Amino acid sequence: MRYELYYWPGIQGRGEFVRLALEQAGADYDDVARHDSGAMMRMMDAKAGTKAGVKPGPNGGPPFAPPFLKAGKLVIGQTANILLYLGARHGLAPKAAAGQMWLHQLQLTIADLVAEIHDSHHPLGPSLYYEDQRAAAKRRSAEFWQQRVPKYLGYFAQLQAGSGGAYLTGRRLTYVDLSLFQIVAGLRYAFPNRMERFERTIPGLVALHDKVAQQPNIAAYLASERRIAFNEDGIFRHYKPLDRD
Repeated sequence: MRYELYYWPGIQGRGEFVRLALEQAGADYDDVARHDSGAMMRMMDAKAGTKAGVKPGPNGGPPFAPPFLKAGKLVIGQTANILLYLGARHGLAPKAAAGQMWLHQLQLTIADLVAEIHDSHHPLGPSLYYEDQRAAAKRRSAEFWQQRVPKYLGYFAQLQAGSGGAYLTGRRLTYVDLSLFQIVAGLRYAFPNRMERFERTIPGLVALHDKVAQQPNIAAYLASERRIAFNEDGIFRHYKPLDRD
């Protein structure tokens, strides 16, 4: 099956968590919007989506927002939902239902963290420019590093330390490990000074990040043009005033 991934073409964003899973799996996929800028919006439009082969599901019509994945006639929205599907199909999740639900739970927790990362630089809302909320962003990012980062990454570090292996659930890599790789890489870009100091408290997650980066498929992806560079339009944004104590 050739998958079609729909996400904004100029940023990593939430779509990157899906790209990492597709790349690790060696899946055949088309990152559609990177060569057809209007395709994603057509898929999200009810009438155009029907013409594109997107049939309304039992709960309604086209996806609300990207990322979403087209797999044959199936269209799956929401990052965690897409990863739940890919994990089961490509050996990036346990075979047992209980294990799959556990990973899904962890990915939803990562989704909460991703939202807080975005809010660290846009606490008053995404419709305002960063320059319109500098003071609020500085307060929010300080609280984010004092309270939220230790809570989230401390939790994942504890799970990894007790897993009996290099990865979060043991010796086998899952899509959650790929997502944690992206979290570490993104925080290093957005908050290099703060992250350098904090990494001393989470050596297991740092080692997990490095092990994921060494996976042949991931290493090839990171060195390719398919990997969009971090920039100030995505979730992880580097603003110097926010990276100071």
